[in-house]
Amino acid sequence: MVEKKRVTVFTPTYNRAYILDRVYESLKIQTNQSFVWLIIDDGSTDHTYELINEWLTENYIKIQYFKQKNGGKQRAHNKGVELCDTELFICVDSDDFLPENAIDSFISIWDSIEEKSELSGIVALRGYDRNTPIGTSMPNNLKISPLNDLYNKHGFTGDTALLFRTDILRRFPFYVADGEKFIGEGYIYNQIDQDYSMYIENTILYIGEYLNDGYTANVKKLTKENPKSYTVLKRQAVTLSKTFKSRYLNTVKYLIGCILSKERHPIQNAPFKYIAIFAYPPALFLYWKWYR
Repeated sequence: MVEKKRVTVFTPTYNRAYILDRVYESLKIQTNQSFVWLIIDDGSTDHTYELINEWLTENYIKIQYFKQKNGGKQRAHNKGVELCDTELFICVDSDDFLPENAIDSFISIWDSIEEKSELSGIVALRGYDRNTPIGTSMPNNLKISPLNDLYNKHGFTGDTALLFRTDILRRFPFYVADGEKFIGEGYIYNQIDQDYSMYIENTILYIGEYLNDGYTANVKKLTKENPKSYTVLKRQAVTLSKTFKSRYLNTVKYLIGCILSKERHPIQNAPFKYIAIFAYPPALFLYWKWYR
């Protein structure tokens, strides 16, 4: 009987054959091989298919490959969660990789937690390398927190590695508007935060790099190209905001999305109309400054 794997390492990729081998090499040397590498090819036109076919032939690690019509990272994520049959799920982007102890650490930490019913997973550090976190270390003596509170209440800044329970991710798929390909990852994280916290691990378990063709380097462009999805994301943020300041700032962003998507009645349709009245002038100014 073949032992069932514990973790799905999900990698969405689009024309990244030139760098995808770095993820592969890092997975080959994992000290714990209880994982499946699930690659969702989002319509690549380079030699991604031939490269992965070669790796399948090598048979060093378990690889699951699925190619779909180009629809963006979030649609690829939805497909990855749909295909996943392991307990745990982590997204490792095509320009990043894992230190050799990452899978073993995630599994060991998860198994050491006695009560998991209110946890959605583990949040660990992402680093430029194995010793330098991207941002701060985790707050001292904090072991459990919703992801948003980690940033907004406890003062953490920086990037993270996120390991989720697959059963929870299935309940919160990404929304992407018709004709668009992107919505911010906060769309599902904000929803999960309403019911669950994450276990906090102050260790670098993910190595990241930002490339010129990546999402992080193209935030403004993505907003302009996906205005309806951006508006949905910021409307959600307004609704879930816990302070007036946060609600006001997110209303400004929501109204920018309305302007970009040519929403006819942005103020009337805003979650808090009176806040929207005062937020509209700065939203209009920022639209003309950044997005026109």
